[in-house]
Amino acid sequence: MRKQIVVSMAIVALAGAAVGVYAITSDDQAADNGAGGHNHGAAGGAAAAGPVRLTIEQAQRIGITYATAEAGPMISVVRTVGDVAYDETRLVSVNPKIEGWVEQLYVDFTGAPVAKGQPLMAIYSPMLVSAQEELILARRLLDDAGESEAATTNARELLEAARRRLSYWDISAAEIARIERTRTPQKTVLLRSPAGGVVVEKAVYKGQRIMPGMELYRIADLSTVWLEGEVFEKDLGLIRLGSRARLTFEAYPGETFTGSVAYVYPTMTTESRTGRIRIELRNPGLRFKPGMYANMEFQVSVHRDGIHIPRSAILQTGERTIVFVREADGTLTPRQVIAGAATTEHIEIISGLSAGEVVVASANFLVDAESNMSAAFDAMAPATTSVPPATSPAKQPAADPHAAHRR
Repeated sequence: MRKQIVVSMAIVALAGAAVGVYAITSDDQAADNGAGGHNHGAAGGAAAAGPVRLTIEQAQRIGITYATAEAGPMISVVRTVGDVAYDETRLVSVNPKIEGWVEQLYVDFTGAPVAKGQPLMAIYSPMLVSAQEELILARRLLDDAGESEAATTNARELLEAARRRLSYWDISAAEIARIERTRTPQKTVLLRSPAGGVVVEKAVYKGQRIMPGMELYRIADLSTVWLEGEVFEKDLGLIRLGSRARLTFEAYPGETFTGSVAYVYPTMTTESRTGRIRIELRNPGLRFKPGMYANMEFQVSVHRDGIHIPRSAILQTGERTIVFVREADGTLTPRQVIAGAATTEHIEIISGLSAGEVVVASANFLVDAESNMSAAFDAMAPATTSVPPATSPAKQPAADPHAAHRR
C-alpha cells in the first residue's frame, strides 16, 4: 500500500514538473514562432477545467453522488433565542402630584396583582385638606345662592374649579362626590391604581413622606408580553413583519407555541452583527414570565419559483462558481453558474442551470482535480509530440575513374 502511495505521489510530482517544463519551453519558443508559425503553448488550457469521464465503478469508489436542480420554493430555517420582556406599552408608573405622608399602604409588596381603580395607599396632605374645604365651601355657596342668577353662576364656577383641582391630583370622581355629599373633609385621601396588572417595582413604605414626581409603583399588564430575539445579519433580510415563529420554552418541555413578528428594530448591534426582532405573545394564566428564555424557529421562503441545488454541489474557485453537470452520456462537464441566497442545505442558482439537470452533489473536489489534470495533460500533448529531425541531403556516389575505359 505504501509503495502505491509513493508511486502515485511520484507520478503527480512528475506531471507537475512536466507542466512547469512545458510552460518554460512554450515561453522560450514564443519568440521563434514567426508570423506563419504555430504556438503550441497551453495559454489557459490548464487553467480551464475539462470534462471528466468516469465509469460507474470509479464514481462509486470515490463517493460521487448526484442531485437534480429543482424549481420551486426554497425554504430556509432561521433559529435564534429570545427572552421574555414586559410590553412597554402596558407599563404604568404611579407618581403623586402632591406632597404628603403615607398613612396607610394597601399594596405593600412587589409582585402583588392589582386591578384598575384599586386603592394603593391613603395619603395625608395639608394641600388636599384645604382643597376639600374649598370644595365644601363652593357647594354651600351654590346651595345658598337662591334665585340670584349672578350669585348662582359664581358659586357654580367656584364649585367646578374646586372639583377640577381635586381631579388633577388624581382624586376620583366618586371620592369628590362623597366629600360634597358628606360636607366633611377627610384627613386622608385614597390614591388608586390607574391600571390593572402586577406590581413590578415598589419604592414606598408606610409613614414615608412623598413628594410630587416620585415613582412609587411600576405596574405592568402581563396579559401580553414581548419576546425579543437577536438575528444574525445574513438572516435578517429573511425575517419580515408577520413572519410566523415556532417557540419552545425550557419551563414547558414538550409544548410548542406560535407567534408572529410584530416589529423589526431599525438598528443593529455592531459587536455581534445582529438585529433585534420582537414577537408579541398573549399570556393567559401569566405562564410567560419576564426574563424567561425561548427558542425561536422561523421557516421562511427564500424564493417561490427559482432553481436551487444542494450547497455541497457548489465549488468556489475564488473567481468563479462551478458545478459539474452530468451529461446524457455520463460525462461530467464543468459549468460556471451565478449563485444567489443560501440556506443551511440548499443554494439558489440565478443563472447557469436549468430545472431537471443533474449535478455532482459530493466529491466534487476530486472531480475538479481530475478535470484540471486532464486539461493539463491535454495542453501538454502538442509539446510532447516528437518532430522528426531534418534529413541531410543524400551523398552522391563517387565517380568511377575506370568508367570511361569500360565504355
